[in-house]
Amino acid sequence: MSDLTGYLAPEGFLAELQHELGDGAVETHGRLVLAKGQPRPVAWTANVWRNPRAIAIASIGDGAKQLRAIQRNWALYDVAHHRRANLIVEKLPKVSARPIAFGDAAPRAPLGSWALVAPGRIIAAPDCASPFPNGEARFLENRDDPPSRAYLKLWEAFTLLGVRPQPDDLCLDLGASPGGWTWVLQSLGAQVLSVDKATLDPRLVGRPGITVLSESAFGLDPRSIDPVDWLFSDIICYPERLLKLVERWLASGRARRFVCTIKFQGATDFATQARFAAIPGSRLLHLHNNKHELTWVKL
Repeated sequence: MSDLTGYLAPEGFLAELQHELGDGAVETHGRLVLAKGQPRPVAWTANVWRNPRAIAIASIGDGAKQLRAIQRNWALYDVAHHRRANLIVEKLPKVSARPIAFGDAAPRAPLGSWALVAPGRIIAAPDCASPFPNGEARFLENRDDPPSRAYLKLWEAFTLLGVRPQPDDLCLDLGASPGGWTWVLQSLGAQVLSVDKATLDPRLVGRPGITVLSESAFGLDPRSIDPVDWLFSDIICYPERLLKLVERWLASGRARRFVCTIKFQGATDFATQARFAAIPGSRLLHLHNNKHELTWVKL
Protein backbone atom coordinates (compact mmCIF):
# COMPACT_ATOMS: atom_id res chain seq x y z
CA MET A 1 0.00 0.00 0.00
CA SER A 2 3.03 2.27 -0.32
CA ASP A 3 1.37 4.20 -3.16
CA LEU A 4 -1.66 5.09 -1.00
CA THR A 5 -2.49 7.70 1.65
CA GLY A 6 -5.20 7.40 4.27
CA TYR A 7 -7.51 10.31 5.08
CA LEU A 8 -9.78 10.20 8.12
CA ALA A 9 -12.83 12.39 7.58
CA PRO A 10 -14.18 14.47 10.47
CA GLU A 11 -17.34 13.06 11.98
CA GLY A 12 -20.22 13.82 9.62
CA PHE A 13 -18.11 15.04 6.70
CA LEU A 14 -17.17 11.94 4.76
CA ALA A 15 -18.97 13.26 1.66
CA GLU A 16 -16.88 16.45 1.71
CA LEU A 17 -13.66 14.46 1.92
CA GLN A 18 -14.75 12.15 -0.90
CA HIS A 19 -15.56 15.19 -3.04
CA GLU A 20 -12.04 16.54 -2.52
CA LEU A 21 -10.38 13.21 -3.29
CA GLY A 22 -12.50 12.54 -6.37
CA ASP A 23 -11.75 9.33 -8.25
CA GLY A 24 -8.45 8.89 -6.39
CA ALA A 25 -10.20 7.00 -3.59
CA VAL A 26 -9.76 3.22 -3.74
CA GLU A 27 -11.02 1.94 -0.36
CA THR A 28 -13.35 3.31 2.30
CA HIS A 29 -13.68 1.97 5.83
CA GLY A 30 -16.13 4.09 7.82
CA ARG A 31 -14.60 7.56 7.77
CA LEU A 32 -11.19 6.30 6.59
CA VAL A 33 -10.58 6.76 2.87
CA LEU A 34 -7.51 5.29 1.17
CA ALA A 35 -6.57 7.24 -1.94
CA LYS A 36 -3.91 6.95 -4.61
CA GLY A 37 -0.70 8.95 -4.34
CA GLN A 38 1.21 10.90 -1.74
CA PRO A 39 -0.57 13.18 0.77
CA ARG A 40 -2.33 16.10 -0.83
CA PRO A 41 -3.61 19.31 0.84
CA VAL A 42 -7.22 18.35 1.46
CA ALA A 43 -9.18 20.34 4.02
CA TRP A 44 -11.92 17.93 5.14
CA THR A 45 -9.69 15.57 7.09
CA ALA A 46 -9.18 15.04 10.80
CA ASN A 47 -5.96 13.08 10.26
CA VAL A 48 -3.75 11.93 7.41
CA TRP A 49 -2.28 8.42 7.46
CA ARG A 50 1.02 8.44 5.59
CA ASN A 51 2.13 5.23 3.87
CA PRO A 52 -0.50 2.94 5.39
CA ARG A 53 0.20 -0.77 5.29
CA ALA A 54 -2.00 -3.87 5.36
CA ILE A 55 -1.12 -6.38 8.08
CA ALA A 56 -2.48 -9.93 8.09
CA ILE A 57 -3.01 -11.20 11.64
CA ALA A 58 -3.62 -14.72 12.91
CA SER A 59 -5.02 -13.77 16.30
CA ILE A 60 -5.58 -10.92 18.75
CA GLY A 61 -2.15 -11.50 20.29
CA ASP A 62 -0.52 -11.63 16.87
CA GLY A 63 -2.12 -8.32 15.93
CA ALA A 64 -0.77 -6.61 19.04
CA LYS A 65 2.64 -8.22 18.56
CA GLN A 66 2.95 -7.00 14.98
CA LEU A 67 1.93 -3.44 15.91
CA ARG A 68 4.39 -3.36 18.85
CA ALA A 69 7.15 -4.53 16.51
CA ILE A 70 6.65 -1.40 14.40
CA GLN A 71 6.55 1.18 17.21
CA ARG A 72 5.18 1.85 20.68
CA ASN A 73 2.38 4.40 20.35
CA TRP A 74 -0.83 3.59 18.49
CA ALA A 75 -4.34 5.04 18.36
CA LEU A 76 -7.23 2.85 17.27
CA TYR A 77 -9.73 4.10 14.73
CA ASP A 78 -12.55 1.81 15.85
CA VAL A 79 -14.42 1.17 12.61
CA ALA A 80 -15.44 -2.51 12.79
CA HIS A 81 -15.06 -5.73 14.80
CA HIS A 82 -15.10 -3.57 17.87
CA ARG A 83 -14.63 -6.18 20.60
CA ARG A 84 -11.75 -7.85 18.79
CA ALA A 85 -10.12 -4.47 18.08
CA ASN A 86 -10.37 -3.39 21.71
CA LEU A 87 -8.90 -6.68 22.90
CA ILE A 88 -5.88 -5.86 20.74
CA VAL A 89 -5.76 -2.38 22.33
CA GLU A 90 -5.55 -4.01 25.77
CA LYS A 91 -2.33 -5.72 24.71
CA LEU A 92 -0.71 -2.50 23.46
CA PRO A 93 1.12 0.10 25.57
CA LYS A 94 -1.24 2.72 26.96
CA VAL A 95 -1.37 6.04 25.12
CA SER A 96 -2.61 9.05 27.06
CA ALA A 97 -5.58 10.76 25.46
CA ARG A 98 -6.24 13.09 28.38
CA PRO A 99 -7.29 16.66 27.59
CA ILE A 100 -4.38 19.09 27.62
CA ALA A 101 -4.17 22.53 29.18
CA PHE A 102 -4.13 25.44 26.77
CA GLY A 103 -0.57 26.69 26.41
CA ASP A 104 0.89 23.21 26.60
CA ALA A 105 2.55 22.01 23.42
CA ALA A 106 0.86 19.36 21.34
CA PRO A 107 2.19 15.84 22.06
CA ARG A 108 5.55 15.24 20.42
CA ALA A 109 5.83 11.44 20.54
CA PRO A 110 5.10 9.74 17.20
CA LEU A 111 1.55 8.42 17.18
CA GLY A 112 0.45 5.85 14.63
CA SER A 113 -3.11 4.96 13.70
CA TRP A 114 -4.64 1.59 12.95
CA ALA A 115 -7.98 0.02 12.16
CA LEU A 116 -9.20 -3.56 12.20
CA VAL A 117 -11.07 -3.69 8.89
CA ALA A 118 -11.57 -7.48 8.87
CA PRO A 119 -11.03 -10.11 11.59
CA GLY A 120 -7.64 -10.98 10.09
CA ARG A 121 -6.67 -7.64 8.49
CA ILE A 122 -5.31 -4.46 10.02
CA ILE A 123 -4.58 -1.24 8.17
CA ALA A 124 -1.90 0.68 10.04
CA ALA A 125 0.10 3.87 9.50
CA PRO A 126 2.95 4.54 11.93
CA ASP A 127 3.30 8.11 10.59
CA CYS A 128 0.28 10.41 10.86
CA ALA A 129 -0.27 14.13 10.48
CA SER A 130 -2.06 14.73 13.78
CA PRO A 131 -0.38 14.32 17.19
CA PHE A 132 -3.82 13.60 18.68
CA PRO A 133 -5.68 10.27 18.50
CA ASN A 134 -7.84 10.41 15.37
CA GLY A 135 -7.14 14.14 15.16
CA GLU A 136 -9.29 14.86 18.21
CA ALA A 137 -7.62 17.77 20.01
CA ARG A 138 -9.23 17.99 23.44
CA PHE A 139 -8.59 20.62 26.11
CA LEU A 140 -9.22 21.13 29.79
CA GLU A 141 -12.11 23.51 29.29
CA ASN A 142 -12.68 26.77 31.12
CA ARG A 143 -16.42 26.64 31.77
CA ASP A 144 -16.61 29.84 33.81
CA ASP A 145 -14.88 32.73 32.02
CA PRO A 146 -15.32 32.53 28.23
CA PRO A 147 -18.59 33.99 26.92
CA SER A 148 -18.95 31.18 24.36
CA ARG A 149 -17.38 27.82 23.46
CA ALA A 150 -16.00 29.33 20.24
CA TYR A 151 -12.78 29.96 22.17
CA LEU A 152 -11.90 26.26 21.74
CA LYS A 153 -11.39 26.73 18.00
CA LEU A 154 -8.77 29.39 18.62
CA TRP A 155 -7.05 27.33 21.33
CA GLU A 156 -6.88 24.40 18.90
CA ALA A 157 -5.60 26.49 15.99
CA PHE A 158 -2.79 28.02 18.07
CA THR A 159 -1.82 24.62 19.49
CA LEU A 160 -1.64 22.93 16.10
CA LEU A 161 0.07 25.83 14.33
CA GLY A 162 2.60 26.36 17.10
CA VAL A 163 2.23 30.14 16.87
CA ARG A 164 -0.02 32.62 18.66
CA PRO A 165 -0.21 36.36 19.32
CA GLN A 166 2.49 37.71 21.57
CA PRO A 167 1.98 40.27 24.34
CA ASP A 168 1.16 43.68 22.86
CA ASP A 169 0.49 42.32 19.36
CA LEU A 170 -2.39 44.27 17.85
CA CYS A 171 -5.28 41.93 17.01
CA LEU A 172 -8.44 42.76 15.09
CA ASP A 173 -11.42 40.57 16.01
CA LEU A 174 -14.11 41.07 13.37
CA GLY A 175 -17.65 40.16 14.35
CA ALA A 176 -16.43 39.66 17.89
CA SER A 177 -19.70 39.37 19.84
CA PRO A 178 -20.17 37.78 22.32
CA GLY A 179 -16.38 37.75 22.66
CA GLY A 180 -15.03 34.20 22.84
CA TRP A 181 -12.08 34.96 20.59
CA THR A 182 -11.52 38.40 22.14
CA TRP A 183 -11.32 36.66 25.52
CA VAL A 184 -8.59 34.32 24.25
CA LEU A 185 -6.57 37.12 22.67
CA GLN A 186 -6.78 39.37 25.71
CA SER A 187 -5.75 36.48 27.96
CA LEU A 188 -2.58 36.15 25.86
CA GLY A 189 -1.71 39.79 26.58
CA ALA A 190 -2.56 41.06 23.10
CA GLN A 191 -4.16 44.41 22.37
CA VAL A 192 -7.57 43.63 20.88
CA LEU A 193 -9.80 45.79 18.71
CA SER A 194 -13.19 44.07 18.89
CA VAL A 195 -15.50 45.06 16.05
CA ASP A 196 -19.23 44.29 16.09
CA LYS A 197 -22.53 46.13 16.12
CA ALA A 198 -23.70 43.65 18.74
CA THR A 199 -22.39 44.10 22.25
CA LEU A 200 -19.62 42.10 23.90
CA ASP A 201 -20.30 40.01 26.97
CA PRO A 202 -20.42 42.49 29.92
CA ARG A 203 -17.58 40.60 31.62
CA LEU A 204 -15.22 41.70 28.84
CA VAL A 205 -16.20 45.34 28.54
CA GLY A 206 -13.62 47.60 30.17
CA ARG A 207 -10.95 44.94 30.48
CA PRO A 208 -7.40 46.22 29.89
CA GLY A 209 -6.25 45.65 26.32
CA ILE A 210 -9.76 45.49 24.80
CA THR A 211 -11.06 48.34 22.65
CA VAL A 212 -14.62 48.02 21.36
CA LEU A 213 -15.65 49.46 18.00
CA SER A 214 -19.41 49.36 17.46
CA GLU A 215 -19.40 48.93 13.69
CA SER A 216 -20.11 46.32 11.05
CA ALA A 217 -17.09 44.15 10.26
CA PHE A 218 -18.00 44.44 6.58
CA GLY A 219 -18.21 48.24 6.67
CA LEU A 220 -14.87 48.78 8.40
CA ASP A 221 -12.36 50.51 6.09
CA PRO A 222 -8.87 48.97 6.57
CA ARG A 223 -7.38 52.46 6.15
CA SER A 224 -9.34 53.73 9.17
CA ILE A 225 -7.26 51.81 11.72
CA ASP A 226 -3.59 51.16 12.39
CA PRO A 227 -2.02 48.12 10.69
CA VAL A 228 -2.64 44.96 12.73
CA ASP A 229 -0.46 41.96 13.50
CA TRP A 230 -3.41 39.56 13.34
CA LEU A 231 -6.87 39.62 11.78
CA PHE A 232 -9.42 37.20 13.23
CA SER A 233 -12.93 36.45 12.06
CA ASP A 234 -15.51 33.98 13.33
CA ILE A 235 -18.35 35.82 11.60
CA ILE A 236 -21.51 33.96 10.63
CA CYS A 237 -21.85 34.78 6.93
CA TYR A 238 -21.82 33.10 3.55
CA PRO A 239 -18.32 32.02 2.45
CA GLU A 240 -18.30 34.27 -0.62
CA ARG A 241 -18.98 37.33 1.52
CA LEU A 242 -16.14 36.42 3.86
CA LEU A 243 -13.83 35.92 0.87
CA LYS A 244 -14.57 39.45 -0.36
CA LEU A 245 -13.79 40.81 3.11
CA VAL A 246 -10.51 38.88 3.26
CA GLU A 247 -9.54 39.99 -0.26
CA ARG A 248 -10.11 43.63 0.73
CA TRP A 249 -7.84 43.29 3.74
CA LEU A 250 -5.20 41.42 1.75
CA ALA A 251 -5.19 44.16 -0.88
CA SER A 252 -4.82 46.82 1.82
CA GLY A 253 -1.67 45.20 3.22
CA ARG A 254 -2.77 46.27 6.70
CA ALA A 255 -3.04 42.82 8.29
CA ARG A 256 -0.01 40.54 8.65
CA ARG A 257 -1.60 37.25 9.73
CA PHE A 258 -5.13 35.87 9.32
CA VAL A 259 -7.24 33.26 11.13
CA CYS A 260 -10.81 33.08 9.79
CA THR A 261 -13.68 30.60 10.07
CA ILE A 262 -15.46 29.78 6.81
CA LYS A 263 -18.99 28.82 7.84
CA PHE A 264 -21.04 26.81 5.37
CA GLN A 265 -24.78 27.35 5.47
CA GLY A 266 -26.59 24.56 3.69
CA ALA A 267 -24.51 22.79 1.06
CA THR A 268 -20.72 23.05 1.22
CA ASP A 269 -19.50 25.80 -1.14
CA PHE A 270 -16.58 23.97 -2.73
CA ALA A 271 -15.99 26.71 -5.31
CA THR A 272 -15.37 29.38 -2.67
CA GLN A 273 -13.38 26.88 -0.59
CA ALA A 274 -11.06 26.42 -3.59
CA ARG A 275 -10.62 30.19 -3.93
CA PHE A 276 -9.56 30.43 -0.28
CA ALA A 277 -7.16 27.50 -0.78
CA ALA A 278 -5.59 29.27 -3.77
CA ILE A 279 -4.54 32.34 -1.75
CA PRO A 280 -0.72 32.18 -1.64
CA GLY A 281 0.83 31.24 1.70
CA SER A 282 -2.45 30.06 3.23
CA ARG A 283 -4.03 26.76 4.21
CA LEU A 284 -7.39 25.31 5.17
CA LEU A 285 -7.98 23.13 8.23
CA HIS A 286 -10.92 21.31 9.69
CA LEU A 287 -10.37 21.61 13.42
CA HIS A 288 -11.83 19.08 15.84
CA ASN A 289 -13.82 21.98 17.32
CA ASN A 290 -15.17 23.11 13.94
CA LYS A 291 -18.67 22.19 12.89
CA HIS A 292 -19.77 22.59 9.24
CA GLU A 293 -16.94 25.03 8.76
CA LEU A 294 -13.26 25.28 7.92
CA THR A 295 -10.53 27.42 9.42
CA TRP A 296 -8.47 29.46 6.93
CA VAL A 297 -5.07 30.65 8.12
CA LYS A 298 -2.40 32.79 6.52
CA LEU A 299 0.70 33.25 8.61
